[in-house]
Amino acid sequence: MLFHKPDSADLAALSAWATVLPGASASEDYAHDEMTEYGAFAPDALALCESAEGVAKVLGYCAQKNIAVTPRGAGTGLCGGAVPIHGGVVLSLERMNHILEIDENTMTATVEPGVLLSDFIREVEARGLFYPPDPGEKTATLGGNAMTNAGGMRAVRYGVTRDYVLGMQVALPSGELLDLGGKVVKTSSGYSLLSLLVGSEGTLGIVTKLILKLLPMPRANVSVLAPFDDLDACVRAVPQVLACGAEPTAVEFMEREVIACAETYLGKRFPDTSADAYLLVRLDGPSAKALEASCDQLAQTLLDLGARDALLADTDERKSSIWDARGAFLEAIKSGTPSMDECDVVVPRDKIADFVRASREISRDCGVRILSFGHAGDGNLHIYALMDDLPPETWANARQAVMDALYRQAALLGGQVSGEHGIGHAKAAYLRDSAGETAVALMRGVKAAFDPKGILNPGKVIA
Repeated sequence: MLFHKPDSADLAALSAWATVLPGASASEDYAHDEMTEYGAFAPDALALCESAEGVAKVLGYCAQKNIAVTPRGAGTGLCGGAVPIHGGVVLSLERMNHILEIDENTMTATVEPGVLLSDFIREVEARGLFYPPDPGEKTATLGGNAMTNAGGMRAVRYGVTRDYVLGMQVALPSGELLDLGGKVVKTSSGYSLLSLLVGSEGTLGIVTKLILKLLPMPRANVSVLAPFDDLDACVRAVPQVLACGAEPTAVEFMEREVIACAETYLGKRFPDTSADAYLLVRLDGPSAKALEASCDQLAQTLLDLGARDALLADTDERKSSIWDARGAFLEAIKSGTPSMDECDVVVPRDKIADFVRASREISRDCGVRILSFGHAGDGNLHIYALMDDLPPETWANARQAVMDALYRQAALLGGQVSGEHGIGHAKAAYLRDSAGETAVALMRGVKAAFDPKGILNPGKVIA
């Protein structure tokens, strides 16, 4: 792709609608996301927008001038979705960080895209309300969550970000602002452009406002930690756990080696480290009393399926000792190796054991240490290939071999390339292989309809 490199005249023009810095003056953080394995790409300019109108004007100008635009929230992505691989302008939404309204009558919140998930959760919960999407990275922005259709641990019961986006305002490359959806709880009004934009990774438009659905806050929750003698038995138990009638909010699996990484990283002991693998299950309900029967049923099911024990976490201290470790897994793994790559596949829930078993074989065949954990309740697995002490050239070849084998295995099991982290530029080739020519051609047609010049986040998703 050939794009115009913004010059001093372009930067001066863009300054009418945003705070603009030359690329050389911008922090190097804007050149990469959290997965630095996928490279750093410096922008030619950074535009910090503070209004929807400013975003639309910047985007419209860049479309006229054929300047590549890469939208960016907090840069916490894991697949290179917010890095400017073709240079041009990084359009940052970090200053558009206001919660505009929390409407308790319609159970909705209206927010700007740069609001951090952690800030939003705190504000919503202070009002006794609940926003179910629970991605692990709480410093991500809500706009970034919407553009990647982020999932998280509670997806098994409550769904993913797409299920909570009722409305959106989006800036188009034409320079127009388009309002989609609203505070209504359902609609059957033409093609669902809203659903199409959620998960589009900033390749079709730039989100400038979101209307999000809220729920009443569950008044009680308990967690059950079940140690198993081996990972295979652990993940084989998942379908029965989901079918036992307990209606779990989250079903997570983890290996002992990953738990050890978290203990070292946090400097805190995990409640149990005697087993090879664990299932961690959370139940939500209207009261502790109401959860008792479900908890008993869950515990008995786990024991019948081979768990050594069913350890109840029903106090804040016990819950924290478990969930703090679970929330730190990614950072803990990163801290213990010079570099790593991640496979974020999703497979049918009854194929989890098959995929995990295959990942161990791939680890042995390729000579690369692999760690895994994930959302067993919805089949979304996080598999990490670790560089450790491999020489750089050996690592580059081995990493590629591991990723190729993992994605090939996921396809054989009826899985998909990404469960929640998106495609970016790092996984685009795997999406093309998985989706097939017809689907990719349709996606390219959609891209052309929204962005005829191809200036918006070029090189991503269907590159």
